[in-house]
Amino acid sequence: MDQKKAHTKLRINAFPKEERLNSKKTIALLFQKGKSFFTPPLATKYLPQDTDLGHHQILISVPKKKIKKAYQRNLIKRRIREAYRQNKWQFDFQRHWLIAYIYSSTEVLSYREIEDKLKESLLRLSRIEEKS
Repeated sequence: MDQKKAHTKLRINAFPKEERLNSKKTIALLFQKGKSFFTPPLATKYLPQDTDLGHHQILISVPKKKIKKAYQRNLIKRRIREAYRQNKWQFDFQRHWLIAYIYSSTEVLSYREIEDKLKESLLRLSRIEEKS
């Protein structure tokens, strides 16, 4: 296990499978008990966890109702994932968070716009953590 942690620390800008939120029970818990805020075009749902895994778990959703074409939804998800991967280490969190990003715009925004909104969202989360 120590070897795995050491390997993960070497890959700071990676986005490993452990950071993806894919457990149905955990997702249900996040949407039932989590709180949310909105930084257009990203709605952010979050829930702090007591366990310390050394990383956050995130879920990215782009509704078919807003973006009809699959290639555009995939493009937006890739942009959000990349923005998160590049900026997750700029913010120092003390505990583990479950985070869901839900894209709510009907337009496909550029990477820079998405990155700015994601940074704003992470900054707001760090402020929420400081208060609690």
